Amino acid sequence: MPSRFRSDRRLTVRMGITLFLLGLLYVGFVAALIALLKSWVLVVVIVGLLFAAQFWFSDRIALFAMRGRVVERDEYPGLHGVVDRLAAMADMPKPVVAVSDMDMPNAFATGRNPDNAVVCVTTGLLRRLELEELEGVLAHELSHVAHKDVAVITVASFLGVIAGLMVRFAFYSQLFGRRDQNTVVILAAVMGVSAAVYAISFLLIRALSRYRELAADRAAAFLTGRPSALAAALTKVSGEIARIPTKDLRTAQAFNAFYFTPALGADPGVGRFFSTHPSLEQRLDQLGRISAELGGPAGPGEG
Repeated sequence: MPSRFRSDRRLTVRMGITLFLLGLLYVGFVAALIALLKSWVLVVVIVGLLFAAQFWFSDRIALFAMRGRVVERDEYPGLHGVVDRLAAMADMPKPVVAVSDMDMPNAFATGRNPDNAVVCVTTGLLRRLELEELEGVLAHELSHVAHKDVAVITVASFLGVIAGLMVRFAFYSQLFGRRDQNTVVILAAVMGVSAAVYAISFLLIRALSRYRELAADRAAAFLTGRPSALAAALTKVSGEIARIPTKDLRTAQAFNAFYFTPALGADPGVGRFFSTHPSLEQRLDQLGRISAELGGPAGPGEG
């Protein structure tokens, strides 16, 4: 049953094209590994097991990595109340609610489908946002779940994970493995193919991720009818993250594709061009246009 979040044909088309291109890349990658390693059974079994683990346990992996834990209503009644209200407004199943004990203000959603979704916020976010701002952030995350782009990003990132693991395996095998010429040539070829696949999947995923963030902002603004509250949350959270030392953000940066706002630090520099998110200015400009369309007040950066 579809939710009441606005359908986004452009997002659906972009997700479909990205998955198609990644699928072609995936087939070519597996074929190259089979040709190089001379064992299709080994390659298929390893790739299949890793894909199943990432797809079925992505929510647990993400929560564990970001120190999140599931919380009940009696512990965080206000947070549960906002999620209850938004799920009812969107006509979608209520996701599991989790909290991460981190000062970095942020939120993310994960899970393979709306019936198995988790929305997690950090304690830093809860301390800093007003209720309407928190509602805007959570509506953004629920939009990711409703549009199923959480599952798409999980599947899309799988190929990059495999390629990255293969690069590391080939590198350490060359350092500590056998030294005969054939082995060195095969491992170097595996490393080269894996590095190329990783680079291509990296760019495809980030292009999709930037668009999906704009789509989630758009859907959240229309669902709540308060784009100015979401704009205020974006401005506040981005400013707070910029004040956190980069060394404290390094662990979180691996999960930027899932976050409400990327953990980039005060000066992302060239990394801005490879970001998983559009710039703050782009996001605020879009919310400003939606606010004008709805006839509401302008938020930070709007108007």
